[in-house]
Amino acid sequence: MDKMRTGKILVVISLLLAGCVQYHSPARDTWSTYLRGASFTDMTEMARVAKRPVFLGAGGKLISSVDAPVALDYGDKAANDNLVSVNYMANLEYEMYDALRKPGISVQRAGTDVVVILVRDAIMELDVADISPDGADTLNTIAKILKKYDATFLEIAGYTDATRNQQAADALSLDMAQRVGVFLSQHDINTTRMFIVGRGATRPIAAQDDIGRLTNRRVEIRIVPAR
Repeated sequence: MDKMRTGKILVVISLLLAGCVQYHSPARDTWSTYLRGASFTDMTEMARVAKRPVFLGAGGKLISSVDAPVALDYGDKAANDNLVSVNYMANLEYEMYDALRKPGISVQRAGTDVVVILVRDAIMELDVADISPDGADTLNTIAKILKKYDATFLEIAGYTDATRNQQAADALSLDMAQRVGVFLSQHDINTTRMFIVGRGATRPIAAQDDIGRLTNRRVEIRIVPAR
């Protein structure tokens, strides 16, 4: 009896310790292995069409294979597929919004696309180029939802503020996007769904003052139905 109790205690302690282990991005020279299958380009419609055979070959599925929310009448297939997409992405948006109620994180809708905005300081260490414990918790939550809603493509885009020269800004923004991509890859997100880009100081979403710059340093994950 004592041995059984001791064994249970050891299991509980092991689980607690595992939960306390801080995540660290793997060595940079291994990133290409983790991100094999990802595309390092903007996620345009043409790019998605070109990537579709690779995505399907790696076990991906299209939105047209998702069960409809209700019985659909015979009719225009494109209209029916769009109804499925709208419902599918609305549910994805709701789950993301409900699970990510944290400072520095927002979930937005753009048509059928869902955009998750992650301010850098909300997911990364302040003085080190690595994902923070809170960031790992957030990204793990995102990964779980992305695994559930897997009939989608992902664009992971990094952005910085305008205080650096263009070359440094581009490099830093790509670094942030790749770190997020590597984390998601390590948490079983199919890399053939991913488009990874660093956009430097382009597309600011806030003023370039002290407060605004904190917001402009961010990673955006744009989630699009796979068609």
